[in-house]
Amino acid sequence: MGASEIAGRPAQAVAEHPHYARLGGLSWLHFLNDGAANYLPGVLPAVLINLHLHVGLAGTIMAALLIGQALQAFTGWVADRVGGRVFIVMGVLGSNLAGALIGFAPSLWALIPVLIVIGISNALFHPQALAGARALSRGRQGFGLALFLVGGEVGRGLWPLFASLVVAGWRLHYLWLLAIPALFSVPLLWAALPVQPPRHPDARPIAWGRHIGPLSALVGFSSLRALMIFGLVTYLPIIWHDRGHSLVESSALISVLLVVGIIGNVGGGQISDRFGRKRVVFTAILASTLLLALLPFVNGIEQWVVLGLLGIALFATLPISIVIGQDIFPENRSMGSGIALGVSNGLGAVALILLGVVATHLGLIDVLWVLVGVGAAATLFSLALPGAVSPAHH
Repeated sequence: MGASEIAGRPAQAVAEHPHYARLGGLSWLHFLNDGAANYLPGVLPAVLINLHLHVGLAGTIMAALLIGQALQAFTGWVADRVGGRVFIVMGVLGSNLAGALIGFAPSLWALIPVLIVIGISNALFHPQALAGARALSRGRQGFGLALFLVGGEVGRGLWPLFASLVVAGWRLHYLWLLAIPALFSVPLLWAALPVQPPRHPDARPIAWGRHIGPLSALVGFSSLRALMIFGLVTYLPIIWHDRGHSLVESSALISVLLVVGIIGNVGGGQISDRFGRKRVVFTAILASTLLLALLPFVNGIEQWVVLGLLGIALFATLPISIVIGQDIFPENRSMGSGIALGVSNGLGAVALILLGVVATHLGLIDVLWVLVGVGAAATLFSLALPGAVSPAHH
């Protein structure tokens, strides 16, 4: 069943069950896309050593990878007008093929264009895929989007570990092996991908004046949360590697943070459908800030437990903020997704460069304390987010 058919049915007919099989296929492509687009932190210590770069440039390198996501609002605007599913395919293939080139970059200036292409491909994938996931979710948007996001979080969590194993076993040049699953999966899943109807040229215009207040709160909150996530996945492996641990052990920190965070992704979507978005977001981001403040004081098994709980709390806010973005822009839900995820991630990526300055002039551990302050600011912004919309009225 196409997304246009879903969109054309009355609410009573669609509020039954999500299309689990098709959501699963879309989530698998999300796994491949986000894995290829986000494995760099797991091998970043090796990249810095291979290219003879100072650790202070880690933030700049990650910013080059992530800043392209700011285009998601634009690609979402275009995706709503052209419809279809081609942006999903272009995104997955672009992220994987460009990701295969990371190990061949001979210098920083050769690496940065490759990372920018990955970011642009990521921006192509997400708005159309998120709108398709919402359509396939039928009446359970929070839960359905959480299921879709699980694929991306598993990819972001496991691929740094996969990449570190490849580099430890065969060196950087063999990272191209990670692109093979996408080349086989795209043609196999093409027919099952949701087809978005193009936005009618006579559709109501976007009411920017009405949206600016809730939009500002959402972008502020999501940008600060993005900076927390990006800062952690960039600098935790470097801090760990700097303390004498192996590349694989260092990348495992990211895997724990992101993979255990899946519990928050699914749980946050479910709980928000039942208890309201604003309350869940505030509680989760406050817990994230407190856990991050605790992280420098724990070691051994306690460190891994705190890291897992931090992932759960931090990623519980993600599906909720995307649904909020889509509901702020009912005239263009792909653009709403793009703003909630892409623009905010782009702003967080730019701010990541400043963390490089902190790492260079103050020290790596001070980066974590800056991120605690970022979490406190995000907690305040969460109070200004739009209130919950009843699921029956989505």
